[in-house]
Amino acid sequence: MSVEYCSFLLLAILTSCHFLRSADGLENGLARTPPMGWMPYERFRCVTDCVKFPRDCISESLFKRTADLLVSEGYVALGYEYLIIDDCWMERDRDAMTGKLVPDRARFPSGLDALANYIHESGLKFGLYHDIGERTCMHGGPGAQGHFSLDAQTFADWGVDYVKLDGCFAAHMDLDWAYPEFGRELNRTGRPMVYSCSWPFYKKIPNYELIKTHCNLWRFAEDVEDSYQSVIRIMHNYHKHQHTMVKHGGPGHWNDPDMLVLGNFHLSYEASRLQLAMWAVLAAPLIMTNDLETVRPEIKALLQNRDIIEVDQDVLGIPGELVVSSGNVQVWLRTIMPINNLGFHSYAVAFVLHGNYAPCPLCPQTVEVVLDNLGLHNVMGYTVHDLFNISQNLGLYRAKDKFKTRINPQGVTFYKFKAEDFY
Repeated sequence: MSVEYCSFLLLAILTSCHFLRSADGLENGLARTPPMGWMPYERFRCVTDCVKFPRDCISESLFKRTADLLVSEGYVALGYEYLIIDDCWMERDRDAMTGKLVPDRARFPSGLDALANYIHESGLKFGLYHDIGERTCMHGGPGAQGHFSLDAQTFADWGVDYVKLDGCFAAHMDLDWAYPEFGRELNRTGRPMVYSCSWPFYKKIPNYELIKTHCNLWRFAEDVEDSYQSVIRIMHNYHKHQHTMVKHGGPGHWNDPDMLVLGNFHLSYEASRLQLAMWAVLAAPLIMTNDLETVRPEIKALLQNRDIIEVDQDVLGIPGELVVSSGNVQVWLRTIMPINNLGFHSYAVAFVLHGNYAPCPLCPQTVEVVLDNLGLHNVMGYTVHDLFNISQNLGLYRAKDKFKTRINPQGVTFYKFKAEDFY
């Protein structure tokens, strides 16, 4: 029996056990690979004026249109299965009689249970935003404070599959109690719901052992923006804490660097490649935020790159890390399947060029590394494929060989080093 098959079998057994146990915290059997889907926030923000902005306002029309496009444009077939409503969906006050949350009556006239049915009938899963504190971050709608059990049951009744819980207006709360308690209330409903927490972002010194016990994924950095600089800041934040990130990320509990901003207005093609490659290296959720009707063909091709998605969704679930930083060049490495018959792993390797090369700021640069120096020690070598063009087989490289790549400014090259078997 091969090492690869044994690893897969062990993971399947563990996953089954997680499903069977009564989940008090994280282990609800969900998010065994990083969640994939779509969320409106960075692209559509908190636009609520549907008269002035009928295509861009947060409304059931936007989410039905996006559900249709996720299906018709082939995204759901590749794993983009969660359609998540962010902030600004609710009335500013709870129902006076029941105390329940109420969707905005003008923008969601059919109600969220009807919208959930539409999403489910499209073959998608339904996600919804909430806040742990008094009010939501952007819209100022009612938060969960004092209503944990009621809100969790309301979400279950609406058919919610994924809950994003923010942390605004909660400075007076003990978040180390509140986030686990809301998660327990979700579990008590009996409906499986992925639990996405903003918990560590609001803590000066996050307790990641506690966080990963109670959350399926967690935001650890600032909100992403539609810019190269924002992507780089999040990469830097991850790098500063990468030993903690690698230790605690994995199947059922993921580090979340926020949404993919590919397909909007400010990210160049090179920077779009960079964000996608890096999120795959980090084992990050792939949650798009864009207008799927206007995504350009070359960006759609990136978002639907099966080989990069396969890296992101790798069954081992081991987050990557920065292994080389020299001047304006970085090398990031992630351990992935398959494992060869000697027990050596394969790797996804991203070579990043940050620009700022004084002699020629707009010139591509050539980088050369010895595989051994990256920790690639398989004596039988590695077959190398370009993950942006998988048909490009670059040949067999052994541990002592030098690998050379040419990177565009503020760009990335991304390769799979497949460990070859001993014959």
